[in-house]
Amino acid sequence: MPFSGNMFRALRHRDFRLYAAGMAVSLAGTWMQNMAQAWLVYRLTRSAWMLGLTWFCSSLPVLVLSPIAGAMADRWPRRRIVMATQVVGMIQAAILAFLTMTGRVEIWHVLALALMLGVSTAFDIPSRQALFIHLVGKDDLLNAISLNSATFNVARVIGPSLGGFIVARSGEGLCFLLNSLSFVAVLISLGAMRVDERLHEQPETPIESLKTGLAFVRRTPEALALLALCGLISIAGSPGSTLAPVFADGIFKMGAQGLGLLSAGMGAGAILGTLSLARRRAAKGLPRVIVGSTAALSLSMAVYGASPSFWICFAMMPLIGMSVMRHSASANTTIQMSIPDSYRGRVMGLYSMMVIGMTPIGSLLSGALAEAIGSRATMIVGAVGCLAGALVARWWSARWEAWLQR
Repeated sequence: MPFSGNMFRALRHRDFRLYAAGMAVSLAGTWMQNMAQAWLVYRLTRSAWMLGLTWFCSSLPVLVLSPIAGAMADRWPRRRIVMATQVVGMIQAAILAFLTMTGRVEIWHVLALALMLGVSTAFDIPSRQALFIHLVGKDDLLNAISLNSATFNVARVIGPSLGGFIVARSGEGLCFLLNSLSFVAVLISLGAMRVDERLHEQPETPIESLKTGLAFVRRTPEALALLALCGLISIAGSPGSTLAPVFADGIFKMGAQGLGLLSAGMGAGAILGTLSLARRRAAKGLPRVIVGSTAALSLSMAVYGASPSFWICFAMMPLIGMSVMRHSASANTTIQMSIPDSYRGRVMGLYSMMVIGMTPIGSLLSGALAEAIGSRATMIVGAVGCLAGALVARWWSARWEAWLQR
């Protein structure tokens, strides 16, 4: 196979190649829409609060609904759930495009549609994460998760850049329309898959199934500790991205250009981090990666917060991005390699809640703390929180390693 033996070996699996190709197109469209939507909200309201509220509306459903979505992923075919969420995303973008291009869009439309997309995302993530094991098997699971994260971050760089050009030339509506069309690619790829999903018989009701999944995590201390660590890092690490505009403009007076440099640095680090992880051949040793990446995140955030120079902050952003993504991909793989498939959807629902659902809480706390004690001190507090996470990870690393080997 042309992809065997290297960092792209998961691409030797036909279904994963289809998935990766479709998602690359769709994710670029999604990030293009995110940029255009933020600009649209600012153009309509001139309010930073409304920018934050729009983002909160798109993130809150992940926190609230992910456990339920995970239970569904263990009852119904995961590929069909992902296809349904992609259809909802396509419709959401099309409605936003129509309202914007006809001049009828109002801020309440944007907020309602952001909430609609958030609900779709809440059901999409657990099913998509739980689908990887069916696409590549256990041997290439780490590589598939790492390549998926790399694709996500490449799209995060390309999408907004393309979106900025389109908004300047043709307005936000065209970005929304192109994003709607981008979903066609992923729907075609999902439809062409030959994935064999063996559903597990579940005589319980959906509520009982959810309770059973929660009980499984409670009686599996390794899973509970790792999920809790993911939640802690999502909250403690949030000042790095949340307060980037304050450091770029409010402290160092570098304006939008400075913010762009910080964002690009974080994205580049995230790509390098996930690709370096993709080179690993086995899951053995991932708990050490979790410890090291958490410690590196703590150190880089502390230096960032205390930095007297914008360029030192800029140098820290790739390390922050690399640490966050290596931690996330390693934790994801450790969990997925160690749990029974019959619980995979429910556990990944809880993982989504910790990694993504906690992000708006972390951002709100970062903003409130920055108002009270300042942005630099808030970064230091976040670094201390990550250091505590590194110590916890060091304490649990041997048990996580044994859990992986069972």
